Amino acid sequence: MTGTGTDAAARAAATGTLEARNLVKDFRLRSGLRASTLHAVKDVSFTLERGRTIALVGESGSGKSTIARMIAKLEHPSSGSILLDGVPSATRGRALEAYRREVQMVFQDPFASLNPFHTIRHHIERPIRIHHPQLSGAEVRARALQLLERVRLTPAATFADRRPHELSGGQRQRVAIARALAPGARFIVADEPVSMLDVSIRLGVLNLLADLQREQGLGVLYITHDLATARHFSDEILVMYRGDIVERGASDDVILNARHEYTRSLRQAAADPERLGALRDEVRRASAGAGQRTPAS
Repeated sequence: MTGTGTDAAARAAATGTLEARNLVKDFRLRSGLRASTLHAVKDVSFTLERGRTIALVGESGSGKSTIARMIAKLEHPSSGSILLDGVPSATRGRALEAYRREVQMVFQDPFASLNPFHTIRHHIERPIRIHHPQLSGAEVRARALQLLERVRLTPAATFADRRPHELSGGQRQRVAIARALAPGARFIVADEPVSMLDVSIRLGVLNLLADLQREQGLGVLYITHDLATARHFSDEILVMYRGDIVERGASDDVILNARHEYTRSLRQAAADPERLGALRDEVRRASAGAGQRTPAS
């Protein structure tokens, strides 16, 4: 590596960055004797810094979840690279394990992402034991309870020994967030984390993610089809259409001054952007001033 490259990596490590560089993902499709190629992601690049949220917005089939799975190392890119703190990420061995400790994913379906046969305690303690084998059993148990409290499932001891079916959808998604934090992640990939929840409890889960991002300096890649929530909870919006990033910029700028026709169509499908801006500010003020919160959803 050149001196310039070394300096860039050092600066990235100091702040904490997760970078997608020229990501491409092609899928080979076969129907009978005919084969074709689906170009799911086409040369996508972006940089996520710690303490910031990027929203990747697009309809189903736009390629946004494929990017999420590549960032989480659940899919291999056809070409391009993923860099953590300026260093190309590994694809196997201990280096891959270290990457996964830093970059975790919260899945869309809180019903399917938790094993129904295990307690909530098991779901939180297992990643702690895997990634921090030096901790004693008592330390693991204590850390698991702290994580449940951090996602506002309190008293933590009353939730720890329950099983997923005993919790609401919103509570299950809070458990999934705690599990993602358990290894010590600095970056969270949240793939449509509230789309399967009741409308009445979506705001609470998104507000929790926003608070954790601010309090712990997390970098959050928020995958969504909804420009309204993207404006609420992101610093930057990337709009995807058929595998391409067709528009990007500061959240307010993309919403209020949309340049691409596809972005304008998404905006028309969302609620009024001025009202959303006022609601966003109200939510942030309420979050900053809240003394106590309940885990009802």
